Amino acid sequence: MITLAASVTLLILGFLVYGRVADRIFGMDPSRVTPAFTKSDGIDYVPMKAWRVFMIQFLNIAGLGPIFGAILGAMYGPVVYIWIVVGCIFMGSMHDYFAGMLSVRHDGASLPELVGTYLGKNMRSFLRLFTLLLLIFVGVAFVSGPAKLLYTMSGFSLPFWLGLIFFYYIVATLLPIDKIIGYLYPFFGGALIFMALGVLLSIIVRWAGGSLTLMELTPATLMNFQPDAATNTIFPFLFIVVSCGAISGFHATQAPLMARCLKSERQGRQIFYGAMIAEGIVAIIWATAAMNYMGDVHGLNYAFTHPLAGNPDIRPDPAWLVNEICRSWLGKAGAVIAVIGVVACPITSGDTAFRSARLTVADMFRLPQKKVSSRLLITIPLFAVGFILTFVMKDEFARIWKFVGISNQALAAITCWTIAMYLALRGKSHLFMSLPALFLTAVCITYILAAPHKGGGLDMPLKTALIIATAGTAAVMALFTIVMRRKKGGGQ
Repeated sequence: MITLAASVTLLILGFLVYGRVADRIFGMDPSRVTPAFTKSDGIDYVPMKAWRVFMIQFLNIAGLGPIFGAILGAMYGPVVYIWIVVGCIFMGSMHDYFAGMLSVRHDGASLPELVGTYLGKNMRSFLRLFTLLLLIFVGVAFVSGPAKLLYTMSGFSLPFWLGLIFFYYIVATLLPIDKIIGYLYPFFGGALIFMALGVLLSIIVRWAGGSLTLMELTPATLMNFQPDAATNTIFPFLFIVVSCGAISGFHATQAPLMARCLKSERQGRQIFYGAMIAEGIVAIIWATAAMNYMGDVHGLNYAFTHPLAGNPDIRPDPAWLVNEICRSWLGKAGAVIAVIGVVACPITSGDTAFRSARLTVADMFRLPQKKVSSRLLITIPLFAVGFILTFVMKDEFARIWKFVGISNQALAAITCWTIAMYLALRGKSHLFMSLPALFLTAVCITYILAAPHKGGGLDMPLKTALIIATAGTAAVMALFTIVMRRKKGGGQ
């Protein structure tokens, strides 16, 4: 219980202390008029109440990420607490805050446009395509997963659910941000928070009653508990498995959605930094539940690597564990909430992924989005691609999805380098973000080199991968320094 309590406390303190540091470094100015007013269009630029924007931002970046990722990260043991807490406070929350606030300062610009402003035209061109593909892949994945679950639970045909979810996505992508998303997301976000707090209360009650023993982070448990620890090393694999809850590049694609709805820059710390801290707390709760529900980490790992006793056709996974924990700890209400979480949360991440894709294309070609015809001009091709990926590629897409994890963290690294350049050009210490960028760059390069072929890597020996990654990361830092000095000197 000490580790759980300390982790949650540190995250809250991170918001109260380091969040203010972020405000000061950025130079938050409550007197500046935000894009919600200067570019108000009633569609994407819509001033909304701070609590509503927070709930939408929280659900946009969270979904099932801090649940499933934390559960898989728990397989490594209590070391996952360190990554979630340190990553969330000093990396993920700073990443989200600056991505959101830079978008506010640049009229709600999408991520590729921000990157191009600070890292150059070539990087902008690359990131336009990279981000667009990632958003479409995320959107399609969050069509297929919920549809299959609904098909299993209801008996209605899979094409029916796929079509229904696609229809919802199209409507949500086209309508003003304050309509479906503005009305429904706060309720779904509340359900996600309620589920996490219910699990937390269950952990406390069971621990106090002696029916649950919690693994603590101690020198003895600071090790890799993975069954195949030689292959699933902590570095780099833990830092890819747990992205939401620590740092996630996908968040930088979502922040501009809410940057267009802020009434004041004063709300930035609460909405961008605060939502990430909330996600980190959710991740800590679910990592703790997963690590101890089966007795200990060994029980969790055994369950996830063996068919279910009495039903060999079922191999437990994070969705199965979420359902088991909610049903047994939270009763009938928990079962309902589990369904909302496992089905509704990914859907709400999928529709904003497609909406972000629409805005990315709109920014790319400078297409105003006030007229529905302009939105349809972008939306129809986007969903045509999504339709093909969902209905035609089928199992092939499952293999493509394995690349999304590394793509997510690569995007986070690029965003961190962008923020570091912004700080450097304004005479601030870029180390606040260049150090996280260096770390993520090393993680990504090492993963690409060392991960097995089925995980999208080159399957190199880890030592070789680390040597190459060290040299590659040093080269990236040298390039950053050269570009920074050139920009400071007035070069292009």
